[in-house]
Amino acid sequence: MRFGLTKVTPARGGLWNPMEEIVQMQDMLNNMFKERSFGERWSETGILAPLVDVKDEGSELLVTTDLPGVEKGDVDLDVSDNMLTISANRNSVNEEKDEGYLRRERTYSSFSRTVTLPNAVSVEGAKAKLENGVLSVTLPKMQIEENKKILIE
Repeated sequence: MRFGLTKVTPARGGLWNPMEEIVQMQDMLNNMFKERSFGERWSETGILAPLVDVKDEGSELLVTTDLPGVEKGDVDLDVSDNMLTISANRNSVNEEKDEGYLRRERTYSSFSRTVTLPNAVSVEGAKAKLENGVLSVTLPKMQIEENKKILIE
């Protein structure tokens, strides 16, 4: 038998331990969220941020993310202070005609995700491609000049 949101445990020496109840509550909340599907996919409404992969390819960084249903013109990329911000909007209109009824549903989803890059990058020579719902951004690393010695005459 369950009582409220906490488990019934036998009393240990008659002492109440509030931390034990907090840990039990945290476990129950974790289990509740594990059972539901809060994946990294787009939902019909709300703001979500898909997962981002950052790969070091020697002289450049490759950032890849999935943007299903997003058009090229609805994506905005911004680079500043070793950070890449990817913003996108997704709009869809569904029409359904049945026995004289016309139903039109519109959904609008958006997100903005900022990723800290491991190296300083240059916007010059950067490339971005959105193909089959996958955004690939190639950013060349900035060349940092090594210290040069000054000869004393």
